[in-house]
Amino acid sequence: MKIAMVGSGYVGLVSGACFADFGHDVVCIDKDQSKIDRLHAGVMPIYEPGLDALVEANAKAGRLTFTTDLAEGIDGADAIFIAVGTPSRRGDGHADLSFVYAVAREVGEALTGDAVVVTKSTVPVGTGDEVERIIADSGTPHKVAVVSNPEFLREGAAIGDFKRPDRIVIGAEDDFGREVMREVYRPLFLNESPILFTSRRSAEVIKYAANAFLATKITFINEMADLCEKVGGNVQDVARGIGLDGRIGSKFLHAGPGYGGSCFPKDTLALLKTAEDYESPLRIIEAVVKVNDSRKRAMGRKVIEALGGQDAARGKRVALLGLTFKPNTDDMRDSPAIAVAQTLIDAGVSVAAYDPEGMELARPLMPDVEMTEGVYEAIDGADVVVIVTEWDAFRALDLAKVKQLAKSRVLVDLRNIYDPDDVRQAGFSYVSVGRS
Repeated sequence: MKIAMVGSGYVGLVSGACFADFGHDVVCIDKDQSKIDRLHAGVMPIYEPGLDALVEANAKAGRLTFTTDLAEGIDGADAIFIAVGTPSRRGDGHADLSFVYAVAREVGEALTGDAVVVTKSTVPVGTGDEVERIIADSGTPHKVAVVSNPEFLREGAAIGDFKRPDRIVIGAEDDFGREVMREVYRPLFLNESPILFTSRRSAEVIKYAANAFLATKITFINEMADLCEKVGGNVQDVARGIGLDGRIGSKFLHAGPGYGGSCFPKDTLALLKTAEDYESPLRIIEAVVKVNDSRKRAMGRKVIEALGGQDAARGKRVALLGLTFKPNTDDMRDSPAIAVAQTLIDAGVSVAAYDPEGMELARPLMPDVEMTEGVYEAIDGADVVVIVTEWDAFRALDLAKVKQLAKSRVLVDLRNIYDPDDVRQAGFSYVSVGRS
C-alpha cells in the first residue's frame, strides 16, 4: 500500500518509518524544508533510540521518502495520515486544531483518488466530524473515509510500542475505512496484536481517557509518597503492594517530581475543556492537573530544604542531573526540571545542569541555568546534587568522585534510583521521595 504521513514530527516520523519497515511505501510530508533536508541527509529532528537506523534502512530500500509537496506526497495514496501537532491553545487550554484543519483542506483539494484520511494526531472528540466536513466542502469527487487511529507511543520506546502494540484502536464509520485500515495493519496480525474497531468518536475519547488515567496513577502515587514521608512509610513498598493487585497493576506507580512531556499535560487540559464544553465535569482530572502543577515547584522547595532552608540557600550552587521529562528522549516539554530550576533560581540559588540529550532544547527554556559538558562538571563545586531524570548515566555515579568534587555531601534523588543505605554508607546525606 501507499501511505502518506502528513507531519514528520515525533508521531509522524516514527509511524512512517515503522510502516515502511512493514513493507508499505511511505511518503513523509512536512512544510519545514530544513527538516526535510535534514531527513534526506539522515539527520533526525528528534532523539529516539533506533530511529536513525530505521529511517536510513527504509530510505535506502526506497520504501521511505520525504517531501514538502503535499499534493505530490498524497498522489495515489491509499491512506493519508494527519500527524501534525495539536498543542494547547494559548489562553484557554483547548487543543489547537488549526494545523489539523489546514491539512484537511489541502488534502481535500489535492486528492487524486479514493482514500482513507486518518487522524493520527491526538484530537478532541468530534474532530473527525469536522475533518470530514472540510474535505466534503472541498468538492472532491473521490470517496473518502475519515478514520481515527490514535497513537500510544512512549517516548524512548516508540519503535517497540509501534511494532508490538498493546492494542490498535481504529474508529471508523464505514466498511471502506475499516477494510483499508485492516490492510494497513495487516503485518501486525502475525503478532496477534489486538485490534479494536470502534466508532470514530469513541476512538477519540479513548486516547484522552488513557492518558488521563495514567496521569492520575502518577499523581496518586506522588500523593502517597508525601503521606509516606509524614508517617514513616516507604512509597516503593506501597507501590509494590498495591501494584501486585491485578486490578491496579504496577506500571506508572513510580513516585517522582510529577509528569511532563508532550502528551499528559496538554491532553489532560484538552480533556477538561471538552468536558467543560459538554457540561460534563471531570473533577478527578481537575485535581490531577492541579496537584501535578504544584508538585514540580514543591520538588524545588524540597531541594531548598536540603540546602538548609530559604535563608541558607541563597548564594549556594545546585547540580541538576537530567533535564528532559524522562530518559531516552530530548523532549523538554513541561519537564519538571524547568519548574525545579526556576524555584531554585527564584530563591537565589545558582544552578548548573547536565543532560545526555536535552541540552540543546533546554538552553532557551532555562536561560539562567549553566549548561555543563558532563555530569561531573555539573557536580563540581555544588552544595547539593539533584537527580531529576533517571537516565542510565546517573544510576551508577562514582560517589567517591562526587565527594571530591562537591562542596557538600548531599544527594537529593527525585527518582528514587539509589538505595538509601548504600548512599549513606558512602558518606552522603540522602533525600529521596516518599522514603523516610
